[in-house]
Amino acid sequence: MSITDSIRSYGAVFPLAILRILMGFIFLWAFFDKMFGLGYSTSSENAMINGGSPTEGFLRYGTDTLSWLADYFAVTDVIMMAGLMLLGFALILGIGMKVATVGGVLMVIIMFIGVAPPTTNPLIDYHIVYIFVLLAIYLAHAEDLLGLGKQWKEISIVRKYPILE
Repeated sequence: MSITDSIRSYGAVFPLAILRILMGFIFLWAFFDKMFGLGYSTSSENAMINGGSPTEGFLRYGTDTLSWLADYFAVTDVIMMAGLMLLGFALILGIGMKVATVGGVLMVIIMFIGVAPPTTNPLIDYHIVYIFVLLAIYLAHAEDLLGLGKQWKEISIVRKYPILE
């Protein structure tokens, strides 16, 4: 089957499969930038590998709603970084989409709460768009196209525990 035939036969799933991969790179890039301080949103001296905290500014200065988590920087740093990395890989590979969708939506909601109210648009923030993109990717089963979703679902432990799909 050619790429053109795939696009015709899969309709809207093909762009959602591309969006899945792109969203994966967004989350994976955030992980690498915060871990190694690549100089985009995190400077080298603030990189986690150099002792920086990727959640400190977010938790301490973002909002009082989440400030109670500031006492647990080490734990929240590890959870956030693991979440960014795992979500990025899951989306790129198209595996574990149930867990990735729930975890990703929760992560993005927490990030949104940390920046509320939005500063760039009073109505819609990109976090809200990310939530709906993640939901659309999951509901369309976009992991089966341009991903390892079909193969992943055939693994015995995944068949035994469908939450891992």
